[in-house]
Amino acid sequence: MGDRGPPRVKNKAAASLQITAEQILREAYEQREPSLQIPKQRIADLEELHEFQGRKRKEYEDALRRNRLNINQWIRYAQWELEQKEFARARSIFERALEIEPTNVPLWLRYIEAELKHRNINHARNLFDRAVTLLPRVDKLWYKYVSMEETLTNVPGTRQVFERWIEWEPEPQAWLSYINLEKRYGEYERARAIFEKFTIVHPQSENWIKWARFEDEYGSPDNVREVYSAAVETLRAAGDEFVDEKLLGSWAKWETRQKNFDKARELYKLGLDTLSRAKTMWLYNEYSAFEKRYGEKEGIEDVVFKKRRVQYEEQVQDNPRNYDAWFAYLTMAEESSKSIDDIRDLYERAIANVPPTQEKQHWRRYIFLWIKYAIYEELVTKDFEQARDVYRACLKLIPHKQFTFAKIWYMYACFEIRRNSLNVARKQLGMAIGMCPKPKLFKYYIELEMKLREFDRCRTLFEKYLERFPRTPQAWLDYAELEQMLGDEDRARAILGLAMSIPGLDLGLTEEE
Repeated sequence: MGDRGPPRVKNKAAASLQITAEQILREAYEQREPSLQIPKQRIADLEELHEFQGRKRKEYEDALRRNRLNINQWIRYAQWELEQKEFARARSIFERALEIEPTNVPLWLRYIEAELKHRNINHARNLFDRAVTLLPRVDKLWYKYVSMEETLTNVPGTRQVFERWIEWEPEPQAWLSYINLEKRYGEYERARAIFEKFTIVHPQSENWIKWARFEDEYGSPDNVREVYSAAVETLRAAGDEFVDEKLLGSWAKWETRQKNFDKARELYKLGLDTLSRAKTMWLYNEYSAFEKRYGEKEGIEDVVFKKRRVQYEEQVQDNPRNYDAWFAYLTMAEESSKSIDDIRDLYERAIANVPPTQEKQHWRRYIFLWIKYAIYEELVTKDFEQARDVYRACLKLIPHKQFTFAKIWYMYACFEIRRNSLNVARKQLGMAIGMCPKPKLFKYYIELEMKLREFDRCRTLFEKYLERFPRTPQAWLDYAELEQMLGDEDRARAILGLAMSIPGLDLGLTEEE
């Protein structure tokens, strides 16, 4: 017979008694076999005790001979000897372990804790001396050392340990712990002397601020000003980049509490003028709040301007070709009544960011920077020569063989007309339609001559326009309208008849501008 396969379940309904996984685990736990217990050994007399101790020592020594680098085994051995009240043996074991690994900090700490636990203070002090001499860069040993001495109310000894410690120029927290010690015992002059050394080793702004707060609490206002002044002078001597906004802000806040608002305002402005943009966001917010509370309208406007200037500077630094940001920046600068030289410098920075490609769509926003610059020179500074130089520099920069901007040519021509230089204006527009003829340029030129009532020049320009773009319907219509306006209907009729004879004109075809 062949394989019948797995048996089939005839009744697939759920059983009346359901067993959960939790029940299975609980039953398995309850039926587990008990673990082996080490039998308890009762020691009846001193001889048995010595035999037991000898056997245990042999086990420890054998284990150490197999692996003498196992520090945990040494510690367990020493701990067992301490339980047997064999302090000399325990010290011997710790010393043997230190010979193997003298830089093991946990080993030193266990050795010292064992001595302290059994009130062997002098032994512990000697161990601390040895440990910090061997490992002077391990702060944990120093902290334990000074904690022990202060717990024993040995303040001179604690101070002596701290003095040894700071000779190694440790981290700031060690100095602050020393200062807190002197504050607890009212030795403010000593704390002040420690601060002087501390700020030489760690001249960061936050440490100077802590010293100033100490003087504010335990000293005089003159001392606070001296600390802040020394901090600013020291950090600025190393370079303005080392001056932190928190330092100047803290000093300004303190001056504000002293009701010295002019000095506080001076400090805020010093920070905003000398620090980099990345380091002044918090200072701007503090200065803004200060001016809103204690300042006048001009001060508030100055704060708003400075804050917006930082934002625009960040935008143009991140993307120098963000021309919209340059527009907003320049508009704000003009509204803030900054000096002309500063605004010119800003314009020069903006127009220096030439588009990287010679594609017109990349130049459209950029060209308006030049237009804004020229208008500023003409209308605000009244420096017409500078405005003329801006127009000419712009026209020189544009790659006319690839594309041009008729608006620039037209604005320059209008500028020259306002300066009573009609010939220069005509010369520029003539140069434009000669270098880069396009319908807009012809329209601008014709519109200009129409305003000047130079109709013969208009006819000449229309003829050149239609010669260059003969299939532009609007040009023919404008030319005919001109003749009709001048009363020469026959000429207008002839122009329209000539236009209708041009193939493709009635299809609405126009030349690309």
